[in-house]
Amino acid sequence: MEAVDAVIRASLHSDVALVNQVANYIIHSGGKRLRPALVLLSAGVFGKINPQHHSLAAVVEFIHTATLLHDDVVDESSKRRGRATANTLFGNAASVLVGDFIYSRAFQMMVSVQNMRVMEVLAEATNIIAEGEVLQLLNVHDADVTDEAYLKVIHYKTAKLFEAATRLGAIICNATEQDEQALAEYGMRLGTAFQLIDDVLDFSGDSTEIGKNLGDDLAEGKPTLPLLYAMRQGTEAERAVIRNAIEHGGLEQLDAVMQAVHETGALEHVRKVAQNEAEIGCAAIAHLPHSEFHQALIDLASFAVQRNS
Repeated sequence: MEAVDAVIRASLHSDVALVNQVANYIIHSGGKRLRPALVLLSAGVFGKINPQHHSLAAVVEFIHTATLLHDDVVDESSKRRGRATANTLFGNAASVLVGDFIYSRAFQMMVSVQNMRVMEVLAEATNIIAEGEVLQLLNVHDADVTDEAYLKVIHYKTAKLFEAATRLGAIICNATEQDEQALAEYGMRLGTAFQLIDDVLDFSGDSTEIGKNLGDDLAEGKPTLPLLYAMRQGTEAERAVIRNAIEHGGLEQLDAVMQAVHETGALEHVRKVAQNEAEIGCAAIAHLPHSEFHQALIDLASFAVQRNS
């Protein structure tokens, strides 16, 4: 990961001062670096990690970072990872344009690997992530979204890059198609579990630990899985207050919504769904060679479900 950070620092440089300023701010703002770690761990399962893996891990982090810059503008977010968002500090225009710079730098780097399969995987992932952003936008303020429709947003917007990360490690190590697919399945399931726990933490986390304000998703009118479950299980009054909160956004009814979410057992339900996703992901790679890398992937799945931030 130190080698990946060195690649990130070297690859971020631009002759335009504002690009350097915004890019460095967002890249070094305390992210978990899970996605680049997945590239290295999945490669380690098959053998030696090499400089190509470091480059691709940096590419994956750049794609993730660019989506964060754009997300925060779309969501009008003021806080991420416990710090002011880039759009709050530098403005929306700078955030969007520097996000574009980071995306295009990622594509320059992936071309340098000179592996058509790598480019295919990353181009597809980036395109699907963009579709996921639009799907999420369509669901905002819609209290009638189904669980299936919401999970599709998660698969596109979040889990697809986890899947690409684990797939890349296998591709560069010339893994079999079966093993590549197994790691892709693991990545997709891990990413889904990770986002579901983010949804739980939006109603139960410590804002200083999770790095954002409680109820942020509710304030934006996003119908996440805890809310959808609470609406199904709650009383008529609870359903009405949640529906109203989703349809109108804002935090005026946060306390009432939080009470409904807790009383219906929605958070416990979503944690179980996340745990099931993690278990399916681990089962998909059970046949792969056992090593410290394989064990780290299993441990990472446990962390994704049990974390508090």
